[in-house]
Amino acid sequence: MYKHIFLTGPPGVGKTTLVRKACEALTRSGETLDGFYTEEVREGGRRVGFDVVTLSGKRGHLSRVGESSGHSSGRREYRVGQYVVDLPSFENLALPLFRNVGVAVGRGKRPVFVIDEIGKMELFSQSFVRAVRQALDGNGCSILGTIPIPKGKPLGLVEEVRSRRDVKVFTVTKDNRDVILQDVVAAVQECVK
Repeated sequence: MYKHIFLTGPPGVGKTTLVRKACEALTRSGETLDGFYTEEVREGGRRVGFDVVTLSGKRGHLSRVGESSGHSSGRREYRVGQYVVDLPSFENLALPLFRNVGVAVGRGKRPVFVIDEIGKMELFSQSFVRAVRQALDGNGCSILGTIPIPKGKPLGLVEEVRSRRDVKVFTVTKDNRDVILQDVVAAVQECVK
């Protein structure tokens, strides 16, 4: 019996779009949802970074294209490729959501907690890693999340999620991304019963 549903697939394949469509369908069917997703930020057609957006509509920086900031005032700079991760912004927006996990339990069903995504940028936050583990191990919610496809050095928490017995992982491809939505929604509804 699965408790959590995760989507994986290559960057840009449509995992976040699928999560957002699943959230809409689950909300229409009366499920309680909370959490966040990441969204590309574009300027003049060029991707300049990512924002973290809560399901209630709050938005904050996750990362921006950046040169090394000279005014780092002794703070460590976290980078993924050309992106500088804004850890304080991410943690200020995402971490409070975990404190409410399972608080909104109603009608005997577990709420759905959305984590899009557990990736390199987010994993710089040890507080985030601890919060995700607690949410996975707790009984307060079922998680609908995304994880990157394995490439290069394995990411500890990602591999942990992938190998859990209570997690079902859907691989999203360009061929199935338009038809997999119903399967994902049905799997999440099965988890929250």
